Amino acid sequence: MQRKKRKAYSGPTLLSFGFRPFFLLALIFAATVIPLWVSVYMGLVALNGPFPSMDWHIHEMLFGYTAAVICGFLFTAIPNWTGRMPIRGWPLAVLICLWVAGRLAMAGIGGHWPPLMVMAIDSAFLIAVCLMIVIEIVAGRNWRNLKVALPVLMLLSANILYHTEILMQGSSEYGRRLSIAAVVVLITLIGGRIIPSFTRNWLVKFNPGKLPIPFNRFDGVCLLAGVGALVTWVISPNGSFTGWLLMIASALHVARLLRWQGCRTLGSPLLMMLHVAYSFIPMGLFVLGLGAQTAGLHLLGIGAIGGMTTSVIMRATLGHTGRALQIGPKLIVASSLIGLAAIVRSAMPDIKVGNLSGLEITAMLWTLGFAIMLATVGPWLWSANAKRRTPNKKP
Repeated sequence: MQRKKRKAYSGPTLLSFGFRPFFLLALIFAATVIPLWVSVYMGLVALNGPFPSMDWHIHEMLFGYTAAVICGFLFTAIPNWTGRMPIRGWPLAVLICLWVAGRLAMAGIGGHWPPLMVMAIDSAFLIAVCLMIVIEIVAGRNWRNLKVALPVLMLLSANILYHTEILMQGSSEYGRRLSIAAVVVLITLIGGRIIPSFTRNWLVKFNPGKLPIPFNRFDGVCLLAGVGALVTWVISPNGSFTGWLLMIASALHVARLLRWQGCRTLGSPLLMMLHVAYSFIPMGLFVLGLGAQTAGLHLLGIGAIGGMTTSVIMRATLGHTGRALQIGPKLIVASSLIGLAAIVRSAMPDIKVGNLSGLEITAMLWTLGFAIMLATVGPWLWSANAKRRTPNKKP
């Protein structure tokens, strides 16, 4: 396919590419929403939204933070697939407004909004994202990548189910689990492509030897096992059959991860953190299989989803702003704090350090990690690209 020459963009830098505003919004949101959630949980702050506080917390981490990262990733990748101009300028600004409107409506900012209106406003963002994805891929005649709209449709369906359950019975069960399952499946799909690919490219240059095994039938078996286990978990989370399926899926994903040669990437922290983030998926599946629902959810939510999204934010921002694919101590610390938050919240929920509970310690670790990321990566997102890319060198 012949690519069209891209026209020069003269608008605001922040609206020049999808990753810029949405990664920035995701970082700001992640650094502020958890302190807000802890304040709500402790009764210090009240929200006027239609959701109970726990459902609001889970919903906003998935459909606020995670959806913003997914949108930024997709609208940066799609122009490479289609050869078309990226979505920028006012269409991107409209998407931003829809995302912000959803967050305000969910928190009940400005008063108590009717639940059906909140559902419509909150769903409008993912509907618009789906439409833009389809329009861009069809216009670029890149038919094979139409499938990328399916995970977004899954998220949209999970969001509607989430709202419907709250509207009908006051809390969500299936919507919660389906939302988390949809994001985990998306990570196993995309992570299973980019992690071995990035690892292979780095090893060939800096650490010759055994390389990651390319995607093959075994990966397909792992994906099917994961999807089957998660679907069963959505329907019957505490069933013994569900537990066995989750443990089998966990073992398969451990084997899948070992095939990617992550142990040989210690020289590249940016690459290693992708492997570490993916490792939280089999950990989370195994713990869910044991019946420890809260611990398993936090291993998947904080460790896998939080770890993978932050790794993608770092790598995509470096690559698309003209910087070398290397990170310094600050971002290594930020990533480590988020991983530690997952372990503290899941393995040591009742820990006490002075007057601080495990929940408060987790919130502090998460917030500090994202504050460091925001201070470091934020300026790269709102500023013009670096003039020159520094060649990749082995640290």
